[in-house]
Amino acid sequence: MYTIDNKEYPCCTTVTMRFIGGKWKAVILYYLVDGAKRYNELRKLIPTITERTLSLQLKQLEEDNIINRKVYTKKPPLMVEYTLTDFGKTLLPVLNEIAKWGQEAVDTSKKITRN
Repeated sequence: MYTIDNKEYPCCTTVTMRFIGGKWKAVILYYLVDGAKRYNELRKLIPTITERTLSLQLKQLEEDNIINRKVYTKKPPLMVEYTLTDFGKTLLPVLNEIAKWGQEAVDTSKKITRN
């Protein structure tokens, strides 16, 4: 058993999925790999995500220290940018392997004839 924040996990995979599991977290992180993004930029990059879901996922990623939220108040309108933290950057090899596997699955599925 593994414990984080007084919650027990049966294996290391469940620990990883605690941080990046779900439909959208890995996608959000994928788009932050290239650098800071504003909320509206992420909305345009992920058009099928709802505003509520994006907000919740960003908040969870921030609480888990995977991303950093920086608010710029000097110039109107208020601007907020999201970036990967150093801890979040440690997920890059994992995200790259997930993307690689996804590409292989797409390539394989093109070769399979379904009836």
